[in-house]
Amino acid sequence: MAKPLAFIATCDLVALVRGRSLFRDGVLNDSKNVGWVPADLSLNAFGGINDDNPYGSVGDLRLLPDLSTEVTLPGINGEDLSIFLANQVLTDGSPWDSCPRTHAQNSIAQLLSDHGIELVASFEHEFTLTNEAEIATGSPFGLDSFRIAEPFGSELVSILESNGLEPENWLAEYGSRQFEITVKPAPALVAADRAILLREIVRDTARRHGMMASFVPLPAVESVGNGVHVHLSFKKDGKQITFDATAPGNLSMIASQAAAGVLKHAAALQAWTAPSQISALRLKPHRWSSAGIFAAVQDREALLRICPVNTIHGADPSTSFNIEYRAADATANPWLVISVLARAISSGINAGKPLDRIYTEPIGEGDTSVPLLPEDLSAAISALQADGEVLSWFSHNLLEAHLGIRRSEAEELEGLTANEKCERYSRVY
Repeated sequence: MAKPLAFIATCDLVALVRGRSLFRDGVLNDSKNVGWVPADLSLNAFGGINDDNPYGSVGDLRLLPDLSTEVTLPGINGEDLSIFLANQVLTDGSPWDSCPRTHAQNSIAQLLSDHGIELVASFEHEFTLTNEAEIATGSPFGLDSFRIAEPFGSELVSILESNGLEPENWLAEYGSRQFEITVKPAPALVAADRAILLREIVRDTARRHGMMASFVPLPAVESVGNGVHVHLSFKKDGKQITFDATAPGNLSMIASQAAAGVLKHAAALQAWTAPSQISALRLKPHRWSSAGIFAAVQDREALLRICPVNTIHGADPSTSFNIEYRAADATANPWLVISVLARAISSGINAGKPLDRIYTEPIGEGDTSVPLLPEDLSAAISALQADGEVLSWFSHNLLEAHLGIRRSEAEELEGLTANEKCERYSRVY
């Protein structure tokens, strides 16, 4: 019998998992790592490396696996496959300043060091499931839609559970052939790792069932979008500090300051959390995604939605209370999503100013008191380039690689209609 393989993986700036494989026993017993190339970080969603990438043809890296991240995919020819997430490091093992996972680790550590705050998160994913003939269309949230996806759904939840990803909900969503999978909250880095692995498990399980799972932000311009909602809460000395029953919106002072930091930098953050050429098409009014830069109680049009608490059977509301960041999608690297949110949270706490206002009623038509999110990626990038504090969070090369990818994708899609762009991205994600 052949020895089982392991895939040593990183997630790049377009949120695609790439890597190299070797024997699993070598990874576990000999701490093996594999070679990598800096310019690989400049691959765009369609497979091209932009000519003006900051790394050029020079240099070498290693993918250093984190053994705690291992998940196992069922074998295609009888042999299971292990996946290990890795940090990109220099050949002597020291950190590489463009590694997205290292960036997240540093941001999370900085929040803990500066404020004693442990960031807890969960990524809520939506995706569209099709096959060659397209699976039948069921009703929104319906049992018929839920059953149409069998046996894919049951196997997906089982694989997530067996790999310790703690699935919480599996459901048919509102859109045609749209589904949602959520996992339990976890420390921020673990949550981002899980988000990356979950997408690969979903896609792999779909392929083995003759289907295609796409996390594309919009399958078509008029369709229901697929978001990635990031739920955030805060701990200090192991205790939840997000909830305050006496405060506006039930947000503690620390949580309100953190939310204010996210709103302050929201336009610039969009260039990292919703970075494709079609991402902003989903972030419009009346799409139940996120359109305005505001915080609100249970409003799905808000950038920051203050989620309801569950007090059934006397449950402690502080254990489930959280803030939901709604302007992210699966074209964004989860490590960098968590990283920029952690930095914005720290910025807000440093400023010491709570939210000016928490909306408790829907915003009326034509209300101009709430600024809208950038209308497209170009506007989001302009906001990023104008926000000196956010720029300071990144090394020069990581920032240039990100901007270069966005330019190259814009050039590749130039002249296409919005629906044609959606179709191109659908095949990738």
